[in-house]
Amino acid sequence: MLEIRSLRVNYGHAVAIRDLSLSVARGELLVVVGPNSAGKSTLINAIAGVHAASAGSLLLDGEDLRTLPPHRYCERGIALVPEGRRLFANMTVRENLELGSYRRAARKARATSLETVCAMFPAVKEKLGQPAGTLSGGQQQMVAIGRALMAQPRLLLLDEPSLGLAPSVVADMFCAIRAIHAQGIAVLLVEQNVSMALDIAGRAAVLEEGRIVAEGTPEALMAQPELRRAYLGLEADAA
Repeated sequence: MLEIRSLRVNYGHAVAIRDLSLSVARGELLVVVGPNSAGKSTLINAIAGVHAASAGSLLLDGEDLRTLPPHRYCERGIALVPEGRRLFANMTVRENLELGSYRRAARKARATSLETVCAMFPAVKEKLGQPAGTLSGGQQQMVAIGRALMAQPRLLLLDEPSLGLAPSVVADMFCAIRAIHAQGIAVLLVEQNVSMALDIAGRAAVLEEGRIVAEGTPEALMAQPELRRAYLGLEADAA
């Protein structure tokens, strides 16, 4: 579905992603983990068209996304849940959700999509008329995910969805991600909560200094003590 070849992304003269190649199969749940400043958010934003790549290719079903303007990425079936949620605080929850369905095809299915989101997140349904800024952090994250689902994506990009949330809310969030994936939507998840991310992943990649340093099934990565210690932050569990 998505094939990244020799991707390079710069911030000015600094290289954030260098010669990175990675793929996401149709319907796959791929987790990207790694230390802070490894380039995880840069990678996911490049795939979404938020950051322009300086070299390489981003192929979605064989079409190079880099030939398109960024707003066309969503039309091709990509939706991003950004780090920090980035809701419009003074707009209602319903209005924030409906912003996700601006594509023509998504607009036609807006009512059905809204019902689906409300069924997945009952707490959101109860808050549709409230300003999004009055919601708790966990509820805001539900709205952010719901907004992306309103676009009816084929590939959902999630950037640190558990960041700043209480443990009980994090557990609910990962259950929701698992449910979204079960619907056949491909998911690329960037996440600092390594244990829970690997628990739901079909495949995982470890990113360091803008490069993929390991890739495989969660079981294969967890079986390598040096990866657990250096990149996964799981040394205590291993002991």
